[in-house]
Amino acid sequence: MTLDRSILAFAGFMVLLSVALTVWVSPHFVWLTVFVGANLLQSAFTGFCPAALILRRLGVKSGVAF
Repeated sequence: MTLDRSILAFAGFMVLLSVALTVWVSPHFVWLTVFVGANLLQSAFTGFCPAALILRRLGVKSGVAF
């Protein structure tokens, strides 16, 4: 799996996790969803993604976008 697909999978997992936590634990977890969405939006414009840096250091092979 390339870095691009890993980032998309990680972001999707985090959104689903934060929605589940919002429903079953606390409504304040909606802020995690907002953070993930804002990070995806800024990485679309700047090309910088902190999760990409971490996954690259863990040995995920590079993709096209990151």
